[in-house]
Amino acid sequence: MVKVATVFFVYMLFWAVSAFVVLPFGVRNASDEDRPDLVPGQERGAPTRFNGWRLVVRTTILATIAYVLFYANYIEGWVTIDDVSIIHPPASLSKGY
Repeated sequence: MVKVATVFFVYMLFWAVSAFVVLPFGVRNASDEDRPDLVPGQERGAPTRFNGWRLVVRTTILATIAYVLFYANYIEGWVTIDDVSIIHPPASLSKGY
């Protein structure tokens, strides 16, 4: 039985990582728009219009897809630790060497 708190916190980890993945996409800065009306002290590379809700929606979609794939792999066992381990290769790979 999977605990609800565990599912929630693992999903939050996926959500936080997804936020950093999604963050750079769709950002327009002052140098892209050639806007001369910068506030004194504003960096030309700073975003001009930040839409937080768009970031939240995109992050939630990406995190949900990634978590569903993670959970399906956890249940079905498509990729196991033996498949990706480089320290102790799987027995099927070490035969014949």
